[in-house]
Amino acid sequence: MSSFLLQSFGKIVIGVDEAGRGPLAGPVVAGAVVLGASPPQGLDDSKKLSAKRRAVLEAEIQASCHWALGIVDAATIDRINIFQATMLAMTRAVAALCEGLGGEPEEVLIDGNLTPAGRCADWRWQARAIVGGDGIEPCISAASIIAKEHRDRLMRALATAHPHYGWERNMGYGTREHLEALRRHGPAPCHRRSFAPVAQLCFDKLSMSGDGSRAKPIPAQAVEAPRA
Repeated sequence: MSSFLLQSFGKIVIGVDEAGRGPLAGPVVAGAVVLGASPPQGLDDSKKLSAKRRAVLEAEIQASCHWALGIVDAATIDRINIFQATMLAMTRAVAALCEGLGGEPEEVLIDGNLTPAGRCADWRWQARAIVGGDGIEPCISAASIIAKEHRDRLMRALATAHPHYGWERNMGYGTREHLEALRRHGPAPCHRRSFAPVAQLCFDKLSMSGDGSRAKPIPAQAVEAPRA
């Protein structure tokens, strides 16, 4: 174990946060971080940071802390639902980090009001949920930053293969641009078909009658993409 990274006389505390629960496309990503002896300054909720500042902090986190990621793809999200997929992503991230550390944490701090304990079969650690933890606990802030930065890179890569939806700008969220492209071009393989309006679009196609009419659509409301 890299003892120089551990704080509080060897006590291992892991911070966990996720990125990508709400988008209509792409994976959900969880980050897990053990802060080093000299963690980066200015850690905060990733949504409150500029893209430039997040990129700087991500590099500093990767250089000075132990970290790992857990990723669950859109197909699995559709199969088990987004809540269970988020719990699974967190479990994968912590398991990968423990393997890298060669040790187990005394506690895992998780942003939000629920933990994977009792909700994911492979979760085995003492966990504590903290509402607003990504703005309170530096280890959770660090996890939120690496999760968001990694997911944003994944969405930019997916945008090159599926350029219609503007994912390099909206990161898969249901913005007006994304919804209009979804109606025009239909869903891509990495769209979450269990999410409205993707599910509505698929339903409409299946329910087309012989005269070409469609079932009445459920109105879809555009949402604002998270701050870049």
